[in-house]
Amino acid sequence: MAKLSPLSLQSARALGRDYGIDVAGVEPLALGSVNSNFRLVTADSRAYFARIYEEQERAGAEREIELLSRLAAQGVPVVRPLAPGVRDCAGKPFAVFPWIAGDWLCLQRVGADSCRKVGEALARVHRADVPEALLPEGRFRPVDMLQRLERVRESGPAALAADVAFVAGKYAEYAPRRDSALPGGVCHGDLFRDNVLWQGAEIAALLDFESVCRGSYVYDLMVSVFAWCYRSELELEQAAALVNGYQSLRPLSPAEWAALEVESAFACLRFATTRITDFELRRDGGAPPVRDFRRFLARLAAVEAGVLGELRARVERTPADSGRT
Repeated sequence: MAKLSPLSLQSARALGRDYGIDVAGVEPLALGSVNSNFRLVTADSRAYFARIYEEQERAGAEREIELLSRLAAQGVPVVRPLAPGVRDCAGKPFAVFPWIAGDWLCLQRVGADSCRKVGEALARVHRADVPEALLPEGRFRPVDMLQRLERVRESGPAALAADVAFVAGKYAEYAPRRDSALPGGVCHGDLFRDNVLWQGAEIAALLDFESVCRGSYVYDLMVSVFAWCYRSELELEQAAALVNGYQSLRPLSPAEWAALEVESAFACLRFATTRITDFELRRDGGAPPVRDFRRFLARLAAVEAGVLGELRARVERTPADSGRT
């Protein structure tokens, strides 16, 4: 995780003038694990969201801003950034967005209806017309994850050696089975509950497109299924609702259904790996990790035990347009 940056009121006021806002107050936000985020308040009590990009270079931040502008113009529920886009804050990219009031759903509030709406929103992202130039290869490809695991193997604690070897071995097992010709394009890559903002029963905005990349759509779909629909096991009703919500706007092809297990395995391995490197290695003493990689190994075990066959059967029993209003 990156070291977060401060934002003084003096700096915020100077930057705010570029965006046509008169900043009167700055409130750091405990959101995310990568960037520094702030709530800016003006003298007339209007609020804005500001971000200092801690890991992205300016070109990457500008690419994200342009992508969000294009998605918003096509009706995808995202927050359109303020003009003039990216500015510099102490050598790091900086951007300002409108403040969108809303809530995040805790796990207990997630139901079939909310999962259906998440699936529909993700399908809107995948259907958007986005130039290839705005879609990087990303930082979470299998090759990137294997490099992370190798660094842990070389210098990490011995207690993690068996888990690291297991995950690396699973990458080697699934890599030859991956279909490189699957439909793909813009993928959010991280559509967890804390990246969807709600106003009542409706989605107000999809958040945090920093991990956006070019990738397979069915991989992105299964990231969302395992993020929203897994507790101690896969909640089949919710998972089927999410997939059917997605299919109501973008039906999966036969090749995507055939690739469901492999793409799901890669989704589980990606998050198991980053939770080892970003959380397990950084926990203090005997404190539990903020996000436990073992939870994604449990998801992988469920995939390998055949739970996706049950999911597909449930999806096929429920028409894709059922439950829509």
